[in-house]
Amino acid sequence: MRRLVYYVATTLDGFIAGPDGGDPSASEFFPVTPDLVEFIAAEYPETLPGPARDAMGIDGEGAHFDTVIEGRASYEVGLAAGFDDAYPHLRHLVVSSTLAGRDDLPVEIVTGDPVDRVRELKAEDGKDIWLVGGGTLAHALLPEVDRLILKVNPSVIGSGIALFAGGFGHARFTPVEQVDLAGGVRVVTLDRVR
Repeated sequence: MRRLVYYVATTLDGFIAGPDGGDPSASEFFPVTPDLVEFIAAEYPETLPGPARDAMGIDGEGAHFDTVIEGRASYEVGLAAGFDDAYPHLRHLVVSSTLAGRDDLPVEIVTGDPVDRVRELKAEDGKDIWLVGGGTLAHALLPEVDRLILKVNPSVIGSGIALFAGGFGHARFTPVEQVDLAGGVRVVTLDRVR
């Protein structure tokens, strides 16, 4: 069965974006260092946006994921940058009630319960499903998250968009791998304890 994998960058204090919710890439607290780009290109090339893949000469299927799911706010970061589908090489789903009826977008808009839709996706054949963000959707999908791959940046920002933004809930994960990159990012993989 396919897994839902939350693969995301985070600060030490558990934030995936700053208080403005904008694109955190290359911000002071999420620097994009050459060793990080090299790691992503080698291990998770399908998580690079289409233009970055093109510039780096990366094509073909993903190593781990064939599907990406994200919330509306995360999707709108790409829209603001001029991309209506930042991941054209993946099946792309966006959870949003406000985008309902937008047939002009090259992504699947999920207007119903995201948990139900993820369960349907998990039952299909294929590679794992990448949950890219944001924190509100991650919280809603927490019962279905099977694996965390956290790119932990050595920064503390005090507030912002939480890794899981919502009310109290408990889920236990166990570490299975850690990669320490020279630039300071620690990539931690944890599997859910069921």
